Amino acid sequence: MHSNWRCDNCGDVPPFHVAEHISAEIVGTVLRESVSAAERMPLWAPWPLPPGWTITGVGWAGDDRSGVRATALACSGPEPLGGGPADLVFIAEQPGVGLGNRFAGIPGIDPGYLLSEALTDCGAGLGPHAKIKVGGHPTPLWCVKSPEDRCAYVSEAKGIWLYAVAWPASAGYLLAEHVVLYDLSEGVPPELVFGAPSPYLHGRV
Repeated sequence: MHSNWRCDNCGDVPPFHVAEHISAEIVGTVLRESVSAAERMPLWAPWPLPPGWTITGVGWAGDDRSGVRATALACSGPEPLGGGPADLVFIAEQPGVGLGNRFAGIPGIDPGYLLSEALTDCGAGLGPHAKIKVGGHPTPLWCVKSPEDRCAYVSEAKGIWLYAVAWPASAGYLLAEHVVLYDLSEGVPPELVFGAPSPYLHGRV
């Protein structure tokens, strides 16, 4: 008997919490309660938001003993190719959490082996699958194998894993545009636009 949260496949995992609604006030509350100065876990958001996109959810993984070990932010907007609805979830996590793998629909708690496969598949000299700016720094993204209903990219920022998971899979083309991720723990822009809660952040993955 133990008090840890446990996955049948991955063993002990930190619990995942999702705010029921989303607004600037809720983001601020989540940051104050879950992203302490000691942890400095980033909460990545695309800023400025792409045209027609809104922030649709925020969550975090951790407990009172271990602190926050991962954050997730969802946003929704028009799919860049077909014009239908699309969703993106950005995850920042410390090693050994597994939150990003869960949203990506892939087994395990660490994306290292997937990143190795992506680098091999990409081939020598072809470069990353996408490039964005994260916290003011150019950052490569590598597409990893995931279920056909989504696409998943993995990278590293601020010394921890960064995931970008998009539904449908074609929505990943948004990352080929000029996407800039800003850490909301450094301040929430007053112009941030919020929409209806994301179904993916609330369990439909």
